[in-house]
Amino acid sequence: MSIRQYVALALMGLAALPFTTVRVRAAEEAAPVAAHIKLSGDLNEAPVSSDSLFGAAAENFKSKLDRIHKAAKDDAVKALYLEIDGVSMGWGKLDELTRAVAEFRKTGKKAFAYMEGGDAKEYLLATSCDEICVPESGWIMLTGVRAEVSFYKDLLDKIGVKADILRMGEAKSAAEPYTQTKMSEASHKQLEGVLDDFYENSMVGRIVKNRGEKKFTAEQVKKIIDNGPYAAHAAEKTGLIDRVVYQKDFEESFKETLKADGVTITRNYGQTKSEELDLSSPFAIFKLMSPSKGASSSNKPKIAVIYATGVINSGKSSESFFGESSCGSQTMIAAIRQAENDKTVKAIVLRVDSPGGSALASDLIWAEVTRCKKPVIASMSDVAASGGYYIAMPAQKIIAEPGTITGSIGVFGGKMALEGVYDKIGIHTEVISRGANAGIFSSTFPFNPSEKEAMTALIHDAYDQFLDKAIAGRTKAGVKITRKELEAVAGGRIWTGRQAKEKGLVDELGNLNDAVAAAKKAAGVAEGKDLELLILPKPRSFIDMLMDAKSETRAPMMRLLPMLREAPELAPKLRAVEGFLRMRGEPVWLMEPCQISVR
Repeated sequence: MSIRQYVALALMGLAALPFTTVRVRAAEEAAPVAAHIKLSGDLNEAPVSSDSLFGAAAENFKSKLDRIHKAAKDDAVKALYLEIDGVSMGWGKLDELTRAVAEFRKTGKKAFAYMEGGDAKEYLLATSCDEICVPESGWIMLTGVRAEVSFYKDLLDKIGVKADILRMGEAKSAAEPYTQTKMSEASHKQLEGVLDDFYENSMVGRIVKNRGEKKFTAEQVKKIIDNGPYAAHAAEKTGLIDRVVYQKDFEESFKETLKADGVTITRNYGQTKSEELDLSSPFAIFKLMSPSKGASSSNKPKIAVIYATGVINSGKSSESFFGESSCGSQTMIAAIRQAENDKTVKAIVLRVDSPGGSALASDLIWAEVTRCKKPVIASMSDVAASGGYYIAMPAQKIIAEPGTITGSIGVFGGKMALEGVYDKIGIHTEVISRGANAGIFSSTFPFNPSEKEAMTALIHDAYDQFLDKAIAGRTKAGVKITRKELEAVAGGRIWTGRQAKEKGLVDELGNLNDAVAAAKKAAGVAEGKDLELLILPKPRSFIDMLMDAKSETRAPMMRLLPMLREAPELAPKLRAVEGFLRMRGEPVWLMEPCQISVR
């Protein structure tokens, strides 16, 4: 064989290598993947640090949604595998997750839900998938919707505490648990309206729509709910779920269901991994105490997403005894100013998940949003009520989920008088004062008539401001509403997002992505152009959270720790108490009336 022939054969071999590599790579890319995403625990909205102590980076609600959206765009992903395991969410987050799964399915891909057992909201989320599977020993706790309001007046009476609280708004019932032993007629009426909406639309309507292949009518679904809860086989027979199967068998069935060979499951699809710290190294402590990594500092145009989560309080944001974020006025103002001063930020989305709190802190945040010269769009999550609604009012547009709890335009304030407690333990107080209202903030005695009159005037002024600023905000958004019309939907009344849109309190129903799109439009950004997101406020470092453990709010709650170990079910009852502890140094409060829960 000649040298020329050897060279030709060698070149032919080399030429074949890239094509072989391409074919192998293409085969690998074509391998069908089921993207596994586990939903469990609280779906907190607050920004989280990219740093972590133990491997997987912490996630917030947006992180979960981003992973579903990523799977929808990934050509290798042929199915979404949702493992639903003890996830806690409100109606707003349920709406947003349902929409994310629906958008995934619009790509022509399948979505499967596996749950060992679930409450109503977990099941309602699962109905957004093509198939719902439960193991033989599992259950579906579909029993309806309920609002639970705990009343503490008798307890306060027993220990000698008098709750002396004043309010503006006949349905502003946040103070009722401390002053009454049952719901007022106005409170009962407003909760009836909210629960009717959740029951008819968020629960019954969702099952009728999502389980369409079963051709359920609304009346049939209501009868099914009345007969709940259901063991796995009963749920299958009723048509609530599709199969009774254990998780391993469920996963092995993907091959047949997707009609494809070699289906692989990508566990924790899209979850960011972070560096694991070697805690045996003395230098690891420096990493723990270093500040969290800052937000993107690129020169590309951005939309700032500013999160307002938890009870609103004066000062800096912190973390509660129960691990929930608070919304501090100083932290929020700093975040808004950072976005305002950043030339790459074209518009702001204010993401609100808050029941309200301090009237002063809410107003300070409101003023900063009003002062901001860049477009601001408000996006409401599970709850944006009272102070949570207040800080959203200056936005050019307010977008809520159908299940968002919002409104609660009303004001209250007061104090807990401890004279009875002191009497019981042998402490007697004598008073010398000058000025008719010198004892207005005394923690010992209730208000005297003059102090009550002065406090009423203070609260009335705050309520007038609330109404005036709400009208100004609605006018700015292009909604015509008179004071009389606003007062009819104010008075402390709460509404679902659906109801609030009908009443003119919000402008559109939609999710965070809709708010980002509206912000881009308001900023004059061309449709379809993607912008970076600047997430604010900056997540707190480990040392920040450690210092927060010594906060004055946590200190009294720490004494309850032994009780909570023995009776963890008390935690939901005590969250409201902690919220009031955060505001105990302020005279006027903006808080939603109660938490609505589904069991």
